[in-house]
Amino acid sequence: MNSLSCRARSSGYGAATSASLAFFHGSQGQGNSFFNTLLRLPLFTFFIFRHYSPKRTPTTTLIDFDNDRELFLQSVREQSELGFSDLKFPLSLFNQMIKLRPLPSVIYFNQLFTAIVKLKRLNPHSTVISLSRQLESYGIKPNMHSIGILANCYCHLGRIDLGFSLLGKRLKLGYPLNAVIFTTLINGYIHCDKLPQAAQLLDKIVKLGLQPDIVIYSTVVKGLCRIGNNASALKFLRKMQSGCRCKPDIVIYNTIIDSLCKDRLLEEALHLFSSMKTEGIKPNVVTYTSLVRGLYNSGFGEEAKRVLTEMLESNIAPNVKTYNMLVDVFCKDGCVDQAQSILKHMIEKGVTPDIITYNALLDGYCLRGQMEDAENLLDLMAENGWEPDLVSFSTMINGYCKAKNIGKSLNIFQEMFRKGITPDVVTYTTLIDGLCKANRLPLVHKLFKEMRSHGIAPNAFTYGALLDCLCKTAQLDEAVILLEEMEDNGVKPNVAIYNILMNSLCEAGQLEDAANFFSDLVSKGLQPNIRTYNIMIKGFCKKGLMSEVGHVLRIMEEDGCPPDDRTYNIIIRGYILNNDLSNAFYYCDIMTGKKFEADADTFSLIVGLLSSGNLSDSSKDLLRKFIS
Repeated sequence: MNSLSCRARSSGYGAATSASLAFFHGSQGQGNSFFNTLLRLPLFTFFIFRHYSPKRTPTTTLIDFDNDRELFLQSVREQSELGFSDLKFPLSLFNQMIKLRPLPSVIYFNQLFTAIVKLKRLNPHSTVISLSRQLESYGIKPNMHSIGILANCYCHLGRIDLGFSLLGKRLKLGYPLNAVIFTTLINGYIHCDKLPQAAQLLDKIVKLGLQPDIVIYSTVVKGLCRIGNNASALKFLRKMQSGCRCKPDIVIYNTIIDSLCKDRLLEEALHLFSSMKTEGIKPNVVTYTSLVRGLYNSGFGEEAKRVLTEMLESNIAPNVKTYNMLVDVFCKDGCVDQAQSILKHMIEKGVTPDIITYNALLDGYCLRGQMEDAENLLDLMAENGWEPDLVSFSTMINGYCKAKNIGKSLNIFQEMFRKGITPDVVTYTTLIDGLCKANRLPLVHKLFKEMRSHGIAPNAFTYGALLDCLCKTAQLDEAVILLEEMEDNGVKPNVAIYNILMNSLCEAGQLEDAANFFSDLVSKGLQPNIRTYNIMIKGFCKKGLMSEVGHVLRIMEEDGCPPDDRTYNIIIRGYILNNDLSNAFYYCDIMTGKKFEADADTFSLIVGLLSSGNLSDSSKDLLRKFIS
């Protein structure tokens, strides 16, 4: 016999009982009476041993009950190490444990609680707190580990204050404060998205002379970067570099560099990249991938190529994530041929493309309207064992919608269902937008209803597509009703949605209604953008309310949204059409000073004025200078 083990499983109890029945019903003499006695024993006696031999299959036999307590506790320990699938079985074990006399050591309970806490999807933290209180009522005092488990539970429930209250209890029981308990509290702050407090606590415990490990520094730095607080992340890095026994590692550098790149702080990222090399920490493929992506996305293609070349010369082979990033950035830049070359190169280097690689290239083809190439790529995916996923189908639907091939988009949509792939809100929104642009409104309403019947809630983009379609087909009353429905369903309209509705109302001459919606968006805390103001200015010009234009311009300046060239073009056309050439010339002069140019509509109006013969020579000179 190679091994002997005792395992208590939630699913194994019924099997153990059945095996015991079979064993005793098949035995001679006292089998049945012994089985009846067995049924009266506590539940923990129904454990089985499996004897394993490399030459025969496992056989189930009954344990020796002389040492049942020890075997039970051993089984609790082993099962806790293996883990549980639900709360029912560990709670059953707990109830059996507290019936033992003498009561088991707190160590066994800690092992059980640790296993329960790992069932995060079941939110077990309140349960563990309740069980811990029961233990204390039985006179079992918590030890250092127990307090740590409790602190972790309180922190996961957002009660960091109660987690801190355990520090006093810990000291009262004679356990000194250490970095471990503070790490739990720091993690609690991070779990509750209270990153500044986490950073402050980390600072305090370092001042107390405690030494957190690299993991907690990494966790805090990662959290700070996640909320965009790069300055504090860099501050921790400097502290670690200068006066900390725990020096920053490649993970911390990579985290900050990646965050700086995502925030387009490329100069700081490159400086940190240089600094880490000076500190003797070699960049890895993750470092280079973040930098290359950040540089490409910020328009520094040549610098990105330089960093990529450095990576290759350092014998750091790109991994699939690096290749995926390169394919993605080239496709987004419209350089699909280069993206194809990257795909070919990665295959030659023995790096297998994954679904992300193919989807990135698929998107590139679709953005350029190369739908035949996209279809060929799908065939290549299938040849290499990759089935199209949700992203693949959504991308193809988007491509065919942009190519105005709605029939093909609908066919692909139906194929998704046949393949067992459920469309998500992006898929529905993409198709709804395409149908709206094709003026297939009845089908749009049907699809809109269908997505909700499938439990998929429309988002702001979905409503925006339908609202735009209603406005363009002069169904303004229906558009207003849709906006109200959107808010009733908990989807907050954004500025873009208000702009769509306000623009259509102004075009329809319903300036007062548009102004009401302008007030509504401001009252809801939304910030009007340049398009919002331009819509209102155009509406006032159309109604001949030129005195209101100056008022809007003042509001724009106060809101930090200065007029752009389109604003001035609208105003100039407004004054010309309202026969106020003096103010039109005034704004022409302002545009010239700002180096703004007349657009096609304004240019046409001015050419008409110049050919009218009704202007003074000075006015003609000003206008010629403006359009030259």
